[in-house]
Amino acid sequence: MFRTGARNLITDVAGLRVGNAADLRIRSGVTAVLCDEPAVAAVQVLGGAPGTRETDLLEPHNTVEAVNAVVLAGGSAFGLDAASGTQAFLREQGVGFTVQDQVVPIVPAAILFDLTNGGDKDWGRYPPYRELGYEAARLAAADFAIGTQGAGTGAMTAGLMGGLGSASTVLDNGITVGALVAVNPLGSVTVGRSRHFWAAPFEIGEEFGGLGMPSPMPEDAREIRLKFSEKPQGAATTIAIIATDAVLTKAAAKRLAIAAHDGFTRAIWPSHTPFDGDLVFALATGRSGTTVSPEQAIELGAVAGATMARAIARGVHAATAAEGDPFPVWSAS
Repeated sequence: MFRTGARNLITDVAGLRVGNAADLRIRSGVTAVLCDEPAVAAVQVLGGAPGTRETDLLEPHNTVEAVNAVVLAGGSAFGLDAASGTQAFLREQGVGFTVQDQVVPIVPAAILFDLTNGGDKDWGRYPPYRELGYEAARLAAADFAIGTQGAGTGAMTAGLMGGLGSASTVLDNGITVGALVAVNPLGSVTVGRSRHFWAAPFEIGEEFGGLGMPSPMPEDAREIRLKFSEKPQGAATTIAIIATDAVLTKAAAKRLAIAAHDGFTRAIWPSHTPFDGDLVFALATGRSGTTVSPEQAIELGAVAGATMARAIARGVHAATAAEGDPFPVWSAS
């Protein structure tokens, strides 16, 4: 029987800290995940409209094995500036990849589209994401808030406001898996127009309402509900991080990122559309000291998908209302 970690957050994975920063005027923000020591990292992109930084270096055949931080941001392509702010913070701390006498913090990043959520995007010559990235890194800690926070501040789903979600699972062998996700898909996280989450079969306790699956299933359960009927390209995206304290190679981390995408398909319908930039980073801190066998990797991947599904539902469940929201929050739906 699986259980959550003490916080039910990605920071139950030893060696990780998370910070959030937001600008409520523009209705957008940044979430930074800092690694206490460089963590083995990988990425898997399955959406058709991604926006990323430093993802090529994460492929198993490339040189750099580990990263210092990962950044999730709103702002579409403008939000890629956030990684520069987090990188600046880490450089001030002397953290990074050493090249001769230079220290270069390795900070991959991904963005979501939240430009049409009612916020004032008239920010002048330069967007605020670099400073938000710095502030998110500065605030990084083991405890952090979910819902309308950080990269999830202006997120939306089909018919509901989205948010920043997180969850963790402790396996019987002591390995911990954690997920962090900014939930902003084109599709829906609830069954038809009900309040029941697609992720319900994986819920632990009542972490996102305890409603279970609807019975009988509503007639509109098969209806394809989308955030925007005109399907604007790039106007969605769910971006996430799956993490573990297991000892993984870069290739094994890649497999973990692939498996975590199962959580998208169990919690969002439809997902991985041509208009979503759906992406999962994987981080392995190795703090448990446990190396995963091929047989254990099956369970690890399954738990990664389930933990991701729970994190997605928790992000929407925890969202709080703001004046002018295009959609209601789950708690008021």
